[in-house]
Amino acid sequence: MNNSKIWLSSPHMGGSEQKFVQEAFDTNWVAPLGPNVNGFEKDLESYLGDGVHVAALSSGTAALHLALLMLGVKTGDEVICQSMTFSASANPIVYLGATPVFVDSEPETMNMCPRFLEEAILDGISRGKKPKAIVAVHLYGMPCKMQEIRKIADAHQIPIAEDSAEALGSTYKGKKCGTFGDISILSFNGNKIITTSGGGAMVTKTAEQKNKAVFLSTQARDNAPHYQHSEIGYNYRMSNICAGIGRGQMEVLDEHLQSRRKMHQFYVDLFAGVEGVRVFTEPNADFYSNHWLSCIVLDPEKTKITSEDLRLTLERDNIESRPLWKPMHLQPVFADCAYFGSDISEKLFTNGLCLPSSSNLTDNDRERIAKVIRSLFNR
Repeated sequence: MNNSKIWLSSPHMGGSEQKFVQEAFDTNWVAPLGPNVNGFEKDLESYLGDGVHVAALSSGTAALHLALLMLGVKTGDEVICQSMTFSASANPIVYLGATPVFVDSEPETMNMCPRFLEEAILDGISRGKKPKAIVAVHLYGMPCKMQEIRKIADAHQIPIAEDSAEALGSTYKGKKCGTFGDISILSFNGNKIITTSGGGAMVTKTAEQKNKAVFLSTQARDNAPHYQHSEIGYNYRMSNICAGIGRGQMEVLDEHLQSRRKMHQFYVDLFAGVEGVRVFTEPNADFYSNHWLSCIVLDPEKTKITSEDLRLTLERDNIESRPLWKPMHLQPVFADCAYFGSDISEKLFTNGLCLPSSSNLTDNDRERIAKVIRSLFNR
């Protein structure tokens, strides 16, 4: 095989990252604090707007863990979570000794269904187990129906931990994803729209919340000349080296956003007129997705082609694609957890596929992808 690998979502450097990292080495700021950490947080605060405060952490998972902790989740509690998501949305619930309660998707955004969300809440209340929090996810960069979800959450006085790990740059009704939750989280893993190699952030409404997150993420060390701890802490702070990469990435975030959206439009055009293929896109003008990953859903009865047929065809040409997230309620580790919904997320998993979406894909890459896909659908 002579074709080079086309990745699903690869890191894409902008050029200034090395400058910020070199400054960290030159000044010996290599610890989990320093000018790059402070600068990266300010860059994110400025980008998100809305008066938010940002704490840079070691991962999006760490951010969600601390967010749920700060929202008061404890052992024995129940936390509602979207079923169709990556496991990192649900694992922190278990870290705290709580139990996930999974909710199905609605088909327009593939995100949490408000109707099933309310059903899950009412069930918990009827059992004397009112959910302690809601983990709402913006899947593949598509904003969830935040207005409806917020209305239900507020009616029952349940806080929202907004999982915006995949949605930096996306907006809902003109407001940036990552600013809707009582506490929100971001991810800068290597495959995200911008990366710090590994890293994440917590987005808070107040400086006090941010300071609490920083305190907990630096081993909860009390203000004393010796090492004293009155609370359990965590080693979750982002390093100054990783934050330097993030500062360089922030300079090209808007370019990466437009490149991802260009890839989405490429697939819209490629599948135009192909019966039985839906390109996952915004349902109306209220939604603006970064299209972190471009996804399609096939109707095999109409296409006579399955998502697995397409995945294997691409793989033979050294092009990476991947099924949509396997719903959490179908995962062996969560087999005993409650689930509210129908079969929407299951069908999306069975018939959906994530296609190459990197912001550094070239015209030659797109031509190669198109040629392989057309060869299958025109056979």
